[in-house]
Amino acid sequence: MRTPHTRRTIVALGGITALGLSLAACGSPDSQNGDDSGAAFTWAVTGADRGIHEQVAALWNELNPDKQVQVEFLSPEADQQRQAMFQDLQSGTGAFDVLGLDVVWTGEFAQNGYIANLEQHRDAVDGTSLPGAVDSSSYEGELYALPYSSNGGFLYYRTDLVDEAPTSWDDVLETGVAAAEDAGIGGYAGLGNQYEGFVVTFLQLFWSAGGEVFDEAQSESTFLEGDAAERALQWLIDGREQGLFANGFDTMVEDDARALFQAGESVYMHNWPYAIPLLEGADGEESAVADSFDIAVLPGFDGNPGVGALGGLNNAVSELSDNKEVAEEFVVWASTDPDAQQLLLDNSLPATMLSTYEETDDETMQLLGEVLANAKARPAVAGYNSLSLAMQENLHAAFLGQMDPQEALEAVDAAATAALDG
Repeated sequence: MRTPHTRRTIVALGGITALGLSLAACGSPDSQNGDDSGAAFTWAVTGADRGIHEQVAALWNELNPDKQVQVEFLSPEADQQRQAMFQDLQSGTGAFDVLGLDVVWTGEFAQNGYIANLEQHRDAVDGTSLPGAVDSSSYEGELYALPYSSNGGFLYYRTDLVDEAPTSWDDVLETGVAAAEDAGIGGYAGLGNQYEGFVVTFLQLFWSAGGEVFDEAQSESTFLEGDAAERALQWLIDGREQGLFANGFDTMVEDDARALFQAGESVYMHNWPYAIPLLEGADGEESAVADSFDIAVLPGFDGNPGVGALGGLNNAVSELSDNKEVAEEFVVWASTDPDAQQLLLDNSLPATMLSTYEETDDETMQLLGEVLANAKARPAVAGYNSLSLAMQENLHAAFLGQMDPQEALEAVDAAATAALDG
């Protein structure tokens, strides 16, 4: 595991959003202003980070004057994006050629026959894109999307309260409780509310204990094999019982955690990179920890490396598209063109192309590349949405002491088996 770096001026990552955390749905698209006459195809993508996607589209249009892309910006909310795409596909309208999919949607869209098989483009991304991003683009071993943007979390820690970044989750528990008691603040802030963020919190512990939700072929649940699931849930329960978690953790989402840590009220925090410039006091932002925090890769259990949950967007081609050839050309380009991928990083959105991290001298970008290289995609199964809801409901209840832990784990295992069939 990497030795945490010395504090430094951290590059502005303020545009990074925590993609891939909401899953249910309703809404309609917000169209981009402008004349779409002459557009060869339409790219439906989140309205979050709108300016970045506009620059990527503008670069494509500059390079391809006879194959213009029109961007259709959907709601910034992931659940409304998903519903807008479903409405277009289920109605047979076919208004969208390229679909910017949250990384957890690949299996659902592929199983429903909504997106084209892109396995013929595997050579373009294998060894070029982050392995986890390629995994998140796959369903039943074949590509149905190509990586576009990514995201991964850091462990934030107070350099004035702990001597060094912890190397295990047990260290986080022990040092967090002790430092919090000494300072009279919370020990750990993060994604603790009953939502997709809590699934991220649990899976990062579970994976770091050596667990896998499914076998390699994704044909059966392996959730209860070994002790990883029990270990992860017990760590959460022990943290609650021993006073590790900051007040309000059980209803905390990303920005709640960021605000609390920024106010100096927590020893540790798990969060996405967007928090860095805010904590640094960029643009006059008030921060009690501007000179007393650092970031590190997530720890693991018993010598296992820490494993983060991958966020981000993949681009897929709609089966209803009348422009599949150019749509496929675009998704390959957006995934593998160095200039397009560098545009993401230049505008504070993590890229999926490995070379963008290997060729940088910036320490934060190097650390982010390390985090993303080790991160895992949440299972790309057809029924991921129902599995996520089962994990939220049962594991959160067990964490709060409202459900027997073993019953909660068995309920998740049953939901994992059901998720394989959609």
